[in-house]
Amino acid sequence: MNAPDRSENPPENQPESPKFDAVAEAKLLLRTVRWASLATLAPESGDPFATLVNVASAPDGSPILLLSQLAAHRRHIAADPRVSLLFYLPKKGDPLAHPRLTLGGRAILVEDTAERANLRARFLARHPKSALYADFPDFAFFRVELDSLHLNGGFGRAAPGLTVAQVLTPIAGATEFVAGEAGALAHVNQDHADFAPLLAQAFGRKSGGHWRTLGFDPEGVDLGNDETILRLPFPQPIATIAELRHALVALAQSARTQN
Repeated sequence: MNAPDRSENPPENQPESPKFDAVAEAKLLLRTVRWASLATLAPESGDPFATLVNVASAPDGSPILLLSQLAAHRRHIAADPRVSLLFYLPKKGDPLAHPRLTLGGRAILVEDTAERANLRARFLARHPKSALYADFPDFAFFRVELDSLHLNGGFGRAAPGLTVAQVLTPIAGATEFVAGEAGALAHVNQDHADFAPLLAQAFGRKSGGHWRTLGFDPEGVDLGNDETILRLPFPQPIATIAELRHALVALAQSARTQN
């Protein structure tokens, strides 16, 4: 007997789901997944090699990796930078009923000092324990330059034709914003420690745990505790720190009216 095609046929008696927004779903996975399956190519045989890695996102949404020279996948990338990543958020029930995002691209060693500092800060905000070894000589940060992606949204939610350009966040013209993110983030977490718990409770109905602000990009803010990340998009893209300040004030005011 042939197995049912779960990508096309929803289970019987399943309630009608809300409209599927493929772009929004892909952006959400890029920003909220903490770990992913990484596939590389073994240079000796050309065979695929899959492993599990921590991930974060660059300001434009490109995946960030922290890899050791002792790891097989790091040696594979040195020989052939082509990689694939699978992003998935575990949820209750059948895993194939939930969205997952497959990415293809090239893992590029980050050597520019300013870029490394930015990506390091964004990665450690999501994985603070990695600070213990992030600066060891054998570790390095990589940014994955995406050239393809495929979103499977679950039962009956295919997304053919989705492109990298649709999913990544445009950052042209946002140089000031990117340069000022670290300072803005430190200010919010140090001087407005109630900001993240307030928004998590108001917009995510999440309480408990140590909620903190993890990062900003032109399209939204990421909040997190030790277990999950909550993504809050801005009503419209922003490009400056002044615009970020106005957007955060508006979010806080809206959150107070909800609680």
